Amino acid sequence: MKSKTLRITYTAALTALLVVIQAVTAGLGNTIVTGTLVNAVLIIAAMTGGLWSGVFAAVVSPVMAKLLGIGPLWSLIPFIAAGNISLVTAWYFLGRRRGISLYAARTAAVIGAAAVKFLVLYLGIVKIAVPLLLKLPEPQATVISGMFSVPQLVTALLGGIVALPVLASLKKADPG
Repeated sequence: MKSKTLRITYTAALTALLVVIQAVTAGLGNTIVTGTLVNAVLIIAAMTGGLWSGVFAAVVSPVMAKLLGIGPLWSLIPFIAAGNISLVTAWYFLGRRRGISLYAARTAAVIGAAAVKFLVLYLGIVKIAVPLLLKLPEPQATVISGMFSVPQLVTALLGGIVALPVLASLKKADPG
């Protein structure tokens, strides 16, 4: 079990990395790149610093994105945080699974966590927030709904794939 200090250090370092990634990639205007890297960092936070490290980063991420000018409406932040929390929680429990090979556990985590995040965002934003809460004009509703559908599945899958070699490297480097 990692010490509390080490977990706090992982959380702080990975949250700072998350903010830097969002700031640096904001100018690219490419949500696939930004989303993939953000999801990878969220996963790494949960798998190295523990579940609460991942949850903390999952909540901070959409707030910082909005403050950096790359996030959507403030009213969507709770839904995005919920999607991120679902990703890190699924990864934490699936990726650490005992009784099966690490390869099987991590494969299940990549696929399962991406599917869970996609469903939380799709149901929360596309099916509830946009049509029932926001009352947006059709063009804006279509754009926001598009942002929180298949691209979220893609970036969650890619984020998991990107996180895999990082987690393997960190595991080799961990003396404990």
